[in-house]
Amino acid sequence: MTHIQLEVPARKTLAHTRNNQKKVSIFTLGCKVNQYESDAMADQFKHAGYQVLPYDDLCDYYIINTCTVTSVSDRKSRQFMRRARKRNPQAVIVVVGCYSQVAPDQVEAIEEVNLVLGTNEKKDILQYIEGVTSDSKVVHVQEIMKTKTYEELEIEDTIDKTRVFMKIQEGCNQFCSYCIIPYARGPIRSRQVASIIGEAKRLAAKGFKELVLTGIHLSSYGLDLGNTSLIEVIEDLNKIEGLERIRLGSLEPKVITEDFMNRLKELDKFCPHFHLSLQSGCDPILKTMNRKYTTSDYQDGVDKIRAVYPQAAVTTDIIVGFPGESDDHFQTTLDYVKAIAFSQVHVFKYSPREGTPAASMKNQIHGSIKTERSHALEVLVGKLEDAYYQSFVGKTVRVLIEEMKEDYVEGLTPEYLRVRLAKESYSVNDIVDVEIMGYQDKKLLAKGINCESNC
Repeated sequence: MTHIQLEVPARKTLAHTRNNQKKVSIFTLGCKVNQYESDAMADQFKHAGYQVLPYDDLCDYYIINTCTVTSVSDRKSRQFMRRARKRNPQAVIVVVGCYSQVAPDQVEAIEEVNLVLGTNEKKDILQYIEGVTSDSKVVHVQEIMKTKTYEELEIEDTIDKTRVFMKIQEGCNQFCSYCIIPYARGPIRSRQVASIIGEAKRLAAKGFKELVLTGIHLSSYGLDLGNTSLIEVIEDLNKIEGLERIRLGSLEPKVITEDFMNRLKELDKFCPHFHLSLQSGCDPILKTMNRKYTTSDYQDGVDKIRAVYPQAAVTTDIIVGFPGESDDHFQTTLDYVKAIAFSQVHVFKYSPREGTPAASMKNQIHGSIKTERSHALEVLVGKLEDAYYQSFVGKTVRVLIEEMKEDYVEGLTPEYLRVRLAKESYSVNDIVDVEIMGYQDKKLLAKGINCESNC
């Protein structure tokens, strides 16, 4: 639905800088895809002559790029809308993204909001804001379920000068029972290979060493195109001069096939860090969640990964307290997590999301039980994470230097482990070989090869 309400005549003027350069701030909630899209919108504003500033600065335009995964996400989005209006009563408040997409009328009704855009209007944001004032009420939200083409966005620069996220896929066809995202993002759409390679080459030429591929459902990349696949894109990216590392965002376990892994192991730039979505280690709960795999399928994927990369990082997300999850179901998940020996797990307490089937299911779990289960799982996860880090002590690894401190530097291994070492003569964006000497506070402690000192 596209709804447009004509704005009333403006009574206020925007506060510009002395040279009349308009100022804009973009605040991002939610996932890495949202962050990529915010960076792309920021580039559009910069090219149009706007000054892009931090969110707390006094600006003419405040863009809130929203998340709607949970009701808490919606509430946070509303808080930032109101905070922006208090910061500058004369500003134009623009709300874009997932919350706007699934509840445009609700967002429009918020007094502070002037312009409402959905998830497929970000590439044209400059056109949409033209003529909008602090007295306007304008809504542009497409019927996302009918959208068939990928919205082309690109970035040229980010705050991070070493690692950069690049979106290559949009939408989801999975319809998990707890998830609103298919309704916010629409059906799967894949970015054309030429566009992906072109942006990757430009980013590599600007000095970015590591590229992280992201998408709403990355595993489905290429299914709608019919002439390519995720592994083919990775192979093409591996040929780009200047690009040193390729990392993947969240994957579904069924994408991990023998062919996929055999082709990955031939690529020298691929980082063996696999974030495989799990959500529960109990098959009856997975079925209720409408996940499209079993714990056996998941184990098979992990086995294939470790057959090629024995020390690969395997990370995941798990929801505790899903409707109908009994004590026995939860214990099954605990046992499964221990058996897989994840290197890291993000633990979430189930939060009902209005508009999803799970929100109206019977046997909702009491909050106190969710808290107990979350704590129990986090204790186990902490032990597994410590054991994984400890397995690198005494080994030599390659580290991409990302941060310079006063007397030490920090960076990441291909497995996404944080390493601290003495400053020496390193610079941000260097990739160096180091020897791991110890482990403390979720960081590996290292010294450079042929270096006498350590941290």
